[in-house]
Amino acid sequence: MMSKLTIASLGVTSLAILATLASPRYAAAHGYLNDPPSRALLCQKGLNKECGGAQYEPQSVGETDKGFPATGVPDGKIASGAISRFAALDVQSATRWHKTEIKDRSVAFDWYYKATHPATKYEYFITQNGWNPNAELARSSFALTPFCVIDAGGRLPTDQPPGSEGPAREKHSCELPSDRSGHHVILGIWTVHDTGGAFHNVLDVNIVAEAEAPDGWRPVGNITPRDELWGGDKVKVRAMTGEGESAEFSSQITIASAEDGKPGNWSFNLARQLNEAHTLVRAGVRGEDGTIAPVRGANNLYAKQESGVNRYELQMDLVEDAQAELNIQPVSQDLELVKGRATLPLVVTGNRSMNIEATVFDASHKPVGAVTRAFEPGSATLDIALLSEPGQHQIKLTGVTPDGRTTRQALENLTLTGEGGGQGYDAVYPQDIDTYTAGTTVLQPADGKVYECLPFPASGWCKQSPHHYGPGTGSDWQDAWKLK
Repeated sequence: MMSKLTIASLGVTSLAILATLASPRYAAAHGYLNDPPSRALLCQKGLNKECGGAQYEPQSVGETDKGFPATGVPDGKIASGAISRFAALDVQSATRWHKTEIKDRSVAFDWYYKATHPATKYEYFITQNGWNPNAELARSSFALTPFCVIDAGGRLPTDQPPGSEGPAREKHSCELPSDRSGHHVILGIWTVHDTGGAFHNVLDVNIVAEAEAPDGWRPVGNITPRDELWGGDKVKVRAMTGEGESAEFSSQITIASAEDGKPGNWSFNLARQLNEAHTLVRAGVRGEDGTIAPVRGANNLYAKQESGVNRYELQMDLVEDAQAELNIQPVSQDLELVKGRATLPLVVTGNRSMNIEATVFDASHKPVGAVTRAFEPGSATLDIALLSEPGQHQIKLTGVTPDGRTTRQALENLTLTGEGGGQGYDAVYPQDIDTYTAGTTVLQPADGKVYECLPFPASGWCKQSPHHYGPGTGSDWQDAWKLK
């Protein structure tokens, strides 16, 4: 096994050395809000969809100029930090993002670092009462006086023991404003002390901190419709008590048509069914007269104390797309290696949009080439750069529909002829990226070449952002790798 090394374990002196090696706009200070989770982290966890590059690099999201709100990132780019590969995070609507429920106004914000740097301060802003959740996030969306400021004094995170391995955490105890409730966005800003940069992380929250309204209704969850459902899909709100699920106060609907499956429609129908069946639990939005009625959007869930319900969970039972197909077209002839290298033009056909991955394995099941891409219905040719020896190989193709409900696989044999001479390597990049250290060798599928991780202290970059440090492809790859 390769020994593990993280930049967070290097200490101030080593970090200063590493900073001189980096040529992106700011040095490799990378981190995200872990708890409550940032919009980008929920992309990685799969609760947010269609996130672009954020799902792979939540630690790099929001890296921008310091100085908000007077200067810094432009309006409309507050979530992404104006980084184009994270632009999907700037999309803003009332139903676009998963909301974390906040039940206590005392919040311990938890930062998680992939690469530590000294911090000047941490600031927390929240959207104003009456903000428009369907308008782009701008300075006018927020109360521009932070509700919580932590003076970091130019220090590194304090809870990382000297010489320890692993990312450090920074926790801040803050109090949410007493007049905020419901859907809000919190902007957390980590201002880096020794660069001109800052990290912006936005959190989507549903503040239900008051335990009980005057009429006895307690908030116990919400129905947030994000996905379009199909005929035959089932969606259920599970009522949870101190003794487990309550079948009495749970409710389920089955989607009958494409119209019923539209997010606003199934949320409305599920909320209406729950209300028609019970008097001690309600779903909907509270009106000015105190009545709770369903809407074609996000519906809050409430319960009276005598119901015993303390929270609801949303459960979906999705049917597979039985008509989905994904196939490898037969390879017409053996493929000849030249000094151990060849390019395989793999033709793939299918009838659904999928995220696909094609990997070629040798006889010992070691990957010798791979490619991933988004696939649209029809036919596509995948050019897979190979580095191997003559002999029998297998091509493994996998595809997953964007909604995650359907998976398809295909397997074909391949014979490689010609001459060997391919170089050995430890992994196909970015496989096992967290384990890379000085001397690790990787095959880069993008060009079929082998790269070696540079010695310490530059070796710390090898496990960092593929956008910056992907061997042969990243903007600053030569800071971390050399061509074998």
